[in-house]
Amino acid sequence: MIQHWYINNIIHFQAYCVTEPGAGSDVASIKTKAVKKGDKYILNGQKMWITNGGVANWYFVLARTDPDPKCSPGKAFSGFIVERDSPGVTPGRKEINMGQRASDTRGITFEDVEVPAENLMAVEGAGFKIAMGAFDRTRPPVAAGAVGLAQRALDEATKYSMERKTMGQEICKHQAVAFMLADMCIGVETARLAVLKSAWEIDQGRRNTYYASIAKCLAGDVANMCATNAVQIFGGNGYNTEYPVEKLMRDAKIYQIYEGTAQIQRMIISREWLTQAKNKH
Repeated sequence: MIQHWYINNIIHFQAYCVTEPGAGSDVASIKTKAVKKGDKYILNGQKMWITNGGVANWYFVLARTDPDPKCSPGKAFSGFIVERDSPGVTPGRKEINMGQRASDTRGITFEDVEVPAENLMAVEGAGFKIAMGAFDRTRPPVAAGAVGLAQRALDEATKYSMERKTMGQEICKHQAVAFMLADMCIGVETARLAVLKSAWEIDQGRRNTYYASIAKCLAGDVANMCATNAVQIFGGNGYNTEYPVEKLMRDAKIYQIYEGTAQIQRMIISREWLTQAKNKH
């Protein structure tokens, strides 16, 4: 099947087009529509904050295929593979963001784009399930990135604290600074274990929604805590672009926003936990 070719052809760049200007955490509010005409679908809509938007060869696009506003999200949306070079596909300008500026992030406009029916993922109405299922696979590696940033912040803060002296001794010997480093160590190690657990669950062939959200939520929060502590330990130097930690602080914030906000992760975690609890009784 053509879908297998796209998925297995790793030399191609892909982009995941779900978020829209008016639909981020509220995926059910997506306005992009796909209307079937003969052996094609006509796609119209706008996506926003799309990573790899300007370099991808093809996009996964979530669009509404059932026009009935009362239709549940689980049946209203479908997933499509859309070629970047298709007429009517227009990537916007590269966004200049607070951090992670090497990421190619853009808006994508789809105007009367003809998509072959064979590029429909699975069947009509399966898009929401596909999109949500993808997050179970993508949140662990995003969390891993957050752990890496947290580790870098800890390493930089540790090195600086062992060199910088105040009151006749290295600042790492002051309990106030030592305790900040200790908190960073606790966060890094526990977040790393959460990432490994969420990835291991996938390897066991089990649904990892619960663990993926825990890893993503914890690692994002830890990355921000570690970056903030690192800037504090650097003092005035930490606020300056000549030193590395201000960039880490800017880069860290997005880990609490993309791939599902920290608040959305907590909603998922609590829902999954309560579902498990109910099933036990």
